[in-house]
Amino acid sequence: MRTRSTLTALMLIGVSIVTQGVAQAGQGPKYGVTVQESKRAALANVKTYRWTQTRPSFDPTIDAQIVVAVDRELEARGLTKVTGPSDLVVTYSSLSRTDVDLKSKGAPGESSELAIGTLTLDLRDGSNRSSLFRVRIDTPIETDRAKLEGIINASVAAMFEKYPGARVKN
Repeated sequence: MRTRSTLTALMLIGVSIVTQGVAQAGQGPKYGVTVQESKRAALANVKTYRWTQTRPSFDPTIDAQIVVAVDRELEARGLTKVTGPSDLVVTYSSLSRTDVDLKSKGAPGESSELAIGTLTLDLRDGSNRSSLFRVRIDTPIETDRAKLEGIINASVAAMFEKYPGARVKN
């Protein structure tokens, strides 16, 4: 008798897991900005930052465009870039992927592919390396290299809209 109730319980758990997976699969990917960490009080007193390298883009042009865009946003918030000890240590990681829309109304048997860029920016305390502001954006990107810089600039600006400090007025 006990074996039968255990088997029934396991079957119910299995059905529950499969049902949740199907429900989540139907939701589709979510794009946009996600703040993973934000410590307003600690960021209120930062004045300087420096870059450290972790997993930059494999493409040197894209790497340079991301760094310039982040520098622009940090400087707009009154931070100064330095090469020595600093209040913040800045790093980013990026990747690209292809999402497939299986529900698109293309020709039979065709699916619509969408290039997606993911950029994660991490601002860490310069003394103990704890994360003070960590933000991620997942967004459709152009495969046309001429349009990529505009997408990078817009993406980084959208990420910094979530930054807890206001832009400094010139």
